[in-house]
Amino acid sequence: MSEAATFGPAKGNVMERKPLVWNNRSMSWITAHVSGMLESKTPFWWWVLTLLSGAVAALVPLELIYLVSTGVGVWGLNNPVFWAWDITNFVFWIGIGHAGTLISAILFLTRQKWRTSINRAAEAMTIFAVICAGIFPAFHVGRFWMAWFLAPVPNANAIWQNFKSPLLWDVFAVSTYFTVSLIFWYVGLIPDLATIRDRAKNIWRKTIYGILALGWRGSNRQWRNYEKAYLILAGISTPLVLSVHSVVSFDFATSIVPGWHTTIFPPYFVAGAIFGGFAMVLTLMLPARWIFNLHDLITVKHIDNMAKIILLTGTIVGYAYTMEFFIAWYSGNPNEAWVFQFNRLADPYLFSKWFNSGYAPYWWAYWAMFICNVFIPQLFWFKKIRTNMWAVWIICFVGPNVGMWFERFVIIVTSIHRDFLPGSWGYFSPSINDILLFIGTIGLFCFLFLLFLRFLPAITMFEVKAVLPEADPHYHGPHAKKEPKH
Repeated sequence: MSEAATFGPAKGNVMERKPLVWNNRSMSWITAHVSGMLESKTPFWWWVLTLLSGAVAALVPLELIYLVSTGVGVWGLNNPVFWAWDITNFVFWIGIGHAGTLISAILFLTRQKWRTSINRAAEAMTIFAVICAGIFPAFHVGRFWMAWFLAPVPNANAIWQNFKSPLLWDVFAVSTYFTVSLIFWYVGLIPDLATIRDRAKNIWRKTIYGILALGWRGSNRQWRNYEKAYLILAGISTPLVLSVHSVVSFDFATSIVPGWHTTIFPPYFVAGAIFGGFAMVLTLMLPARWIFNLHDLITVKHIDNMAKIILLTGTIVGYAYTMEFFIAWYSGNPNEAWVFQFNRLADPYLFSKWFNSGYAPYWWAYWAMFICNVFIPQLFWFKKIRTNMWAVWIICFVGPNVGMWFERFVIIVTSIHRDFLPGSWGYFSPSINDILLFIGTIGLFCFLFLLFLRFLPAITMFEVKAVLPEADPHYHGPHAKKEPKH
């Protein structure tokens, strides 16, 4: 599966850039190939995976019905661990949703053309991840039918929100991020939906895609308005990437709980979210690339670039972990230092003997986080690994995807399970309902992504065509139109 031999700077001319679409594909080939993913007969594997993920996703409504009818006590929460899997999963899914907007908005504004083959799927991933994230805080409040109290609207009980609380800031940040990301995704879909509509042979397909395409005809006026709207949305989305996870980090950074004191949380959370989000994009797109034969559109260059971003952000995350230790020591706060030494670091084999203490109850979670997020991504320093599809997929799956969940778990649970009062210390163990609900959201995420692959164009056709050599008016290659003879 390695494609390293076909990738790299051209010999004798290091400034030459490799094409973003391989094998000299034409515009018509791109339209036919991407549209064919929707128009061809539904493959058997799609039915199997969709039914399987749909069955897993059914755990979400079943668990929520059980939760509402019984109470939040069905989760494994205890005193003092009132935030456990639910908030861990919320922060994890919000982080997964970061890469979509980053790839689409920031790379668009910086004119990075390699984004064109992957931005559509990444944006869809953002929408689905935020949907999964929203489930947990909505039901964490206990009486979810009162969740609308979080919105600053007058109510009969004269209850007004506490605007000083970062939990309320979450409501604004996440809802704004979801709304803008959804509009941004849909606006980018319109030209391609019109292409699907024009190719449709079935009246139902023509009607549905025609409605979704909003009457798009590709006129100069429509393209001009589209480009303005897309640019404005990209400009709005860019600060949201930075703000939404910074606000989520304020849930912890503004508290007095030891382990959450460090002021590095906002950039640390943003870097971690981009790190985990890019890894999830690769985890999803590499199998899709192989199944739909998208090797000419999602090239090794795309994967190599994303692997480099994972390497960079993973190194930033490792720096943040190290700085937490330094700040805990340098601040002179004994509670903060104690949490890092005896709640996280002290494993039973090395550091507990070094500190001459008992081992931390969750030492395994801390070291799983550190190994997955810091050590494993360092393999991307090697080009042979970055250009080997199997290696990239395995590293993303067992590295950032697993490690980022452990990071959220470590931040939340290890900080509060042993706090200021030893008499209130407790050990959190997830209940079966915690586990099933989290598995259900994974199934929901996969189910929605499979529907996306089957019913919407997963590749941004019109943007990929714009990076072809023949999109250049001075192009005279094999697909160029011949000048009429006079």
